[in-house]
Amino acid sequence: MQGAILSGEDLSKIISTLVLIVVAVGASASLWIGVNLLFNQVRTSWTRFNALAGYAVGFLLLLLLQGNRLLKPHGPDADSITRLGELLWTPLLGALIFSALAVILANNDDQTRRLWIASGSGLLLGGFIGIRLAEDARPELEILPLLLSTIVIAGIGAGIALLRGRNPVPAALIGVALGWLIGGFGVPELGDGSALESAIAAAVPGLAIGARIGLTKNAGVVGRARIDAKSRGAIFLVPALFFVTVSLIAPTLITIWLSLKDEDSVDLVWFENYGSVFTDINSFDVGNWTNIFTSLLFVLGVLVGLGGLAIGLVLRKRTGDGFSAGGPAFAPLMIAMVMIVFGVLSVLRGTIMNNLWWVFTVTVFSTGLGLAIAVLADRAKLESVAKSIIFMPMAISLVGASIIWRLVYVARDTSKSQTGLMNAVWVELGRWSTGSGLPTVLGTVLVWVLVALGVASISRSLTSRTYDKIPLRALATIVLLWIAYRFTFDGIGGFRTNSAGETVPDTIFFVQDQPFNNVWLMVILIWIQTGFAMVIMSAAIKAVPTELIEAAKVDGATESQVFWRVTLPQIRTTIGVVVTTLIVLVMKVYDIVKVVTNGNFGSQVLANDMFEEAFLFSNTGVGAALAVILFVSVLPVMVLNIRRMQREA
Repeated sequence: MQGAILSGEDLSKIISTLVLIVVAVGASASLWIGVNLLFNQVRTSWTRFNALAGYAVGFLLLLLLQGNRLLKPHGPDADSITRLGELLWTPLLGALIFSALAVILANNDDQTRRLWIASGSGLLLGGFIGIRLAEDARPELEILPLLLSTIVIAGIGAGIALLRGRNPVPAALIGVALGWLIGGFGVPELGDGSALESAIAAAVPGLAIGARIGLTKNAGVVGRARIDAKSRGAIFLVPALFFVTVSLIAPTLITIWLSLKDEDSVDLVWFENYGSVFTDINSFDVGNWTNIFTSLLFVLGVLVGLGGLAIGLVLRKRTGDGFSAGGPAFAPLMIAMVMIVFGVLSVLRGTIMNNLWWVFTVTVFSTGLGLAIAVLADRAKLESVAKSIIFMPMAISLVGASIIWRLVYVARDTSKSQTGLMNAVWVELGRWSTGSGLPTVLGTVLVWVLVALGVASISRSLTSRTYDKIPLRALATIVLLWIAYRFTFDGIGGFRTNSAGETVPDTIFFVQDQPFNNVWLMVILIWIQTGFAMVIMSAAIKAVPTELIEAAKVDGATESQVFWRVTLPQIRTTIGVVVTTLIVLVMKVYDIVKVVTNGNFGSQVLANDMFEEAFLFSNTGVGAALAVILFVSVLPVMVLNIRRMQREA
């Protein structure tokens, strides 16, 4: 019927979805209640508990194998009853066998007999399951990987047990079972093996697990009470661990495994994919490293750094404190560090170097700007308004922000008016600095007034003996002097002289011009994350005890000294959290590069490269290797952050 809000098909989908939700919730609740009732039997009836636990383990194991069609089917001509039996009767039969075995062990306290019963049963059950495996699930065993994985994982298990001061044998047996399963079913091709190979691949883990169970004694009264107490926490924790395993741990292990295979995920190539990443000139290009020393940024950075070093050495000789944070040498050294890093990373190219450049630039500038704004806005008028405006970009998605800034950076033909804000300002600045009208006169006066103010600020610092402010003011004045000179005599901004000697507009291709197009992409993330850093550090600054600040002021400390000597040490931990959070975020940057350049013009990063290799070029091995490199790069920072939080707790 036309005009109906919902069609019959839509209504059917809604009903089926609701039914699935009800079934899922009901099944989860039933499972949770059932597990609680199961562990209620630990204290009252040890035999009943083992019988029910064995039944559950056997049923779930066989159901998992049967549901994934890993067990040999009866054939396509089997009737519906037989097929139902494949799905239900096999798990039920397995559950009864496991339950009976658990009852026997629960009523047998002789350690030797328990070991023989459990080991023999595990061997027989494993072998039987192996024989019953479907033909396409039978492995063709390879001795070397089989033994290697078994020895390595068993050794790891035993080593961990020894470090914890425990008996290494049980852990080694679990390692044997896990290693044999990996070497037997994970490494070789499935479907090419015989029934005997399949039986061997399944029997040995069964033997190892059986031996591990046989070595465990029946719990006494105290042991049962401990099991009952620990089970309550585990009932809540295990589902969460299951979802973490399914959504995080399992994909990580699978990705690592895929990174060791070829592009079609068929043959093992071990670490060849990693080698191709680090030897690919597009990933790691250091061939022009000698150009670092002729880079203008590097040279200027070295000069500024030497100036800061000289200032620090002189002050340390006079006062004994020349390189403290906030001192006269601090600003030149920080500026020198940024210039040198930019000089180096603008010469050393490739995906990996781009990621390092992103991490350094976004982390340093977002943290620095956030801290500066938090300090300047603290207890100021309209503080909340200013912070709200600066925090506002956090509400914009990375894709949305990338589109906004792509429009800001766009460069049109010089015969047309510029719609991109940056080029519009740049071209207009060039027109002013090369013209002769009122804007040119006003601009010239303005820049020279700014130079005069800079000189006056330096003079004021000399008069008041606030020497710590002189280096930064001197650097700012030098920059202003250069701008004023260019504006007055040579012109500055978006212009060029053509072959006819005419002055015509000239634009900057912010997105295309290498290598500093990367910096303009970083500006987008800095714009977004500065608000995050500001909010976190503003809260930390407000938490600094006012007694400390007042005491410092009573002792004669200036506002600058209060910040560097009192406030900053108090919020050092918060700064560390912000920095590590930003590093993790920046290492995974993808959206901005994808939207603005798609990795072109020398702007490729690891995440976008991983996506292209895996999904565009169908090179699963290299894509997985890039994912693992990204994961390993982020992991130390995450561990550091977790340890810091543990120390604070």
